[in-house]
Amino acid sequence: MKITTVGRKMTVTDDLKELFDKKLKKFDKFFKDEAEATVVLSERKNGDKRLELTLSTNGTMFRSEETNTTFQNALDRAIDAIERQIRKNKTRLEKRLREGAYKPEYFSNTAPVEEEEKEFNIRVKKFAIKPMSVEEAILQMNLLDHEFFAFRDQETEQVNVVYKRNDGGYGLIVGE
Repeated sequence: MKITTVGRKMTVTDDLKELFDKKLKKFDKFFKDEAEATVVLSERKNGDKRLELTLSTNGTMFRSEETNTTFQNALDRAIDAIERQIRKNKTRLEKRLREGAYKPEYFSNTAPVEEEEKEFNIRVKKFAIKPMSVEEAILQMNLLDHEFFAFRDQETEQVNVVYKRNDGGYGLIVGE
């Protein structure tokens, strides 16, 4: 697994890089060799450590974001969260991940037993996707009191999505 470590407004020490390399090796049993991990670190004003862990392989992404008093604790919680994601969706993921990745001994014994999600409960909603600017889409999203809003960009004609971020800002998803 290729691991990339990024520090936002901070320097990542070699000790942390070694820790991430050691702890993330546990996912080698699930993923083929082309898997990539990205660890993004930042410190909050109150001293808490924030860690974003993203694993990707064969077009499938797993992501966890954790805040804790130390990066090691945050990493442990992020690894547990991704392990739960894998366990919860194991039937759907079996064809994409390494063969034999679901042997019971591969999962930590301390993790709570998760029932696999058998089927997705999907509610279909249809609406007209109108051409508009990003600012108009954000305004419409806020007027509807939604967390996200799909729209057609009036300049590029692409379908995009604006969303509210946890930090109070907004995000824009643009398809490639």
